[in-house]
Amino acid sequence: MSIDFTFLRDTLLQLLQALPMTLVLFAASVALGTLLAMLVTWLRVCEVAALRHLARVYIFLFRGSPLLIQMFLLYYGLSQFQAVRQSLFWPMLREPVTCAVIALALCTAGYMAEIFRGGLLAVPSQQVEAGRAAGMSGWLLARRIIIPVALRSCLPAYSTEIILMMKATSLASLVTVYEVSGVAQRIISETYRTMEVFLCAALIYLVLNFLIVRALAQVERWLSPRPPVAARPTTRNHALSVRRG
Repeated sequence: MSIDFTFLRDTLLQLLQALPMTLVLFAASVALGTLLAMLVTWLRVCEVAALRHLARVYIFLFRGSPLLIQMFLLYYGLSQFQAVRQSLFWPMLREPVTCAVIALALCTAGYMAEIFRGGLLAVPSQQVEAGRAAGMSGWLLARRIIIPVALRSCLPAYSTEIILMMKATSLASLVTVYEVSGVAQRIISETYRTMEVFLCAALIYLVLNFLIVRALAQVERWLSPRPPVAARPTTRNHALSVRRG
């Protein structure tokens, strides 16, 4: 079996033309999902019981149902209601890109909310009490102690969720969004060369995930506490100590 490098090159170039759409889906859904997850996390740990139950229901629904069904319900299901078609949100909801971003963000927010809550629970209560004893309160306590410790604790799980979101953008092709996977399926329908096309698409996703992993590893290294460097005696002081000894 000979390898058609010309076809591979042309396929890779066509898929790269759809890369900006994949990046838009990924960046918009992660940003919106992170903001929504922060809100759900706050509801999850607040003192109002009704809000805590509401957050639990949200997390249960979006973690317990498949993302593909959520996307189909949002794009194909809402359009069946006349009230939705006549609402102010219809110009956005009728666009497949917007529906894909909303579906991805709503789904990932359910997972991220539990990740953030786990990070908050990992903050030692002794550090919080020490901050309050030092006069910190409110935003200063959160900025100096709670948020840094919680971020270091939840960053590995958050990194995994971000990588999963990059791969989940391929589902947007099922609601007529022509990102990398959508263009790959179109090329396959025209050429019937499944193996070569999917290999090129897989290569693009591998490179994207590699870059994401490296970037998140750098963030994790930046957030990790560095041990203090032990003071080394100078050569002259060391010599004097040896002579006196």
